[in-house]
Amino acid sequence: MNFYDRIIEWFAKSRLGGWLFVNVFTHIDRRIMKWTNGRFSTGFGSRFQQNALLLTCIGAKSGQERDIPLVFAWSGDDIILIASRAGHDKNPAWYYNLRANPDCTVRVNGQVIDCTATQVTGDERTRRWQEAVSVYSGYENYAERTDREIPVFVLSPRA
Repeated sequence: MNFYDRIIEWFAKSRLGGWLFVNVFTHIDRRIMKWTNGRFSTGFGSRFQQNALLLTCIGAKSGQERDIPLVFAWSGDDIILIASRAGHDKNPAWYYNLRANPDCTVRVNGQVIDCTATQVTGDERTRRWQEAVSVYSGYENYAERTDREIPVFVLSPRA
């Protein structure tokens, strides 16, 4: 990891950085990533850019499409998402959206991929969590900030 990536990761792990990524950069990335099919985000030039996607899911209450920029990890053809919300005590809204409507779409690296989301538990959750932490160690910091077990999703491409 280069110096720039270390600075961004350090900042993102902080309470202020986590808050900014969840509450400010999300609104900017939502537009940039939609226009570019996930090629660019505010993390341009960093590891966040390489591991950022735009999740499109259906709102659990509204029934409307919702776009959420997220950090992810590849696991073969599958995508791992961590519902950390930067260590907040409540799950992010997209967690409830995927639970209610698991069919979703991701924009990543210029591709649009239709997926089905599954929340994983037990040993599989532990394994997938470790894969995600290898991409972004901040998840460990977020887990220490909250009493909830942070949910882990696996998105599998639909044929």
